[in-house]
Amino acid sequence: CAPPTVWRLFIQENLASFKVALREVCGAGEPLNPEVIDQVQAAWGLTIRDGYGQTETTALAGNSPGQKIKVGSMGRPLPGYRVQVSDADGHPAKEGEVALVLGENRPAGLMQGYQGDDGGLSGAEGELYRSGDVVFEDDDGYLTFVGRSDDVFKSSDYRISPFELESVLLEHELVAEAAVVPSPDPIRLAIPKAYVLLTSGAERSPETALSIFRHLHTRLAPFKRIRRLEIVTELPKTISGKIRRVQLRRLERDDDRNDALRGREFREEDFPELPKTRSET
Repeated sequence: CAPPTVWRLFIQENLASFKVALREVCGAGEPLNPEVIDQVQAAWGLTIRDGYGQTETTALAGNSPGQKIKVGSMGRPLPGYRVQVSDADGHPAKEGEVALVLGENRPAGLMQGYQGDDGGLSGAEGELYRSGDVVFEDDDGYLTFVGRSDDVFKSSDYRISPFELESVLLEHELVAEAAVVPSPDPIRLAIPKAYVLLTSGAERSPETALSIFRHLHTRLAPFKRIRRLEIVTELPKTISGKIRRVQLRRLERDDDRNDALRGREFREEDFPELPKTRSET
């Protein structure tokens, strides 16, 4: 079992050359990109079982043994949890926030709450415990991660999931890790921008950026297209290895070019050889 940051480092190596005797492999801590799952499957013949939980809970959804695995999904609710996908008003929805039903159905694996200075508890009271994570639930009850509610953003009034775009970026052979955040734009309000960490030996060059842009053009609809790339030498992370998109959003908002995290930025308009959509011509 390893967090996606570790799995993404693993697939930079020739996994097939490592003689392992593993029966099961799991991902934990944040969503696992389908490209990572595919590469481990090809090398070891094992499917990484992705799952979902929070600091405030035990594992509450997962791809447990005995059921079909849908690559890219974090599975179905695990025993002991009644999960409801909720819209902004707390009503059931196909896409919305992961919520746990409380009251008589309160799960034993959920924290009692956060203790304040007065000794009182808060954060897990009322009818629902709201996780802050947005998912899509298919007809079979499988949950697919869309993003943190504060990570999902709008561009030209379209809803953008950073995780979806990051997964497409990771399909490029030179991309080791990526984080997508909104970058202010006078026309579209915001446009998707990717902070990209390259594989070892890859150059932070215009040729590399053009190759990535071409890859994105073949796999994303125009309204989802990443318009800017910033190729960096490191990405900000928490102590557990999760990418801190909030820190990158702040960089874009403040337009701070002197921060140590800044890299070399490339824009679509820097490459006239890229095909234009009808709205751009």
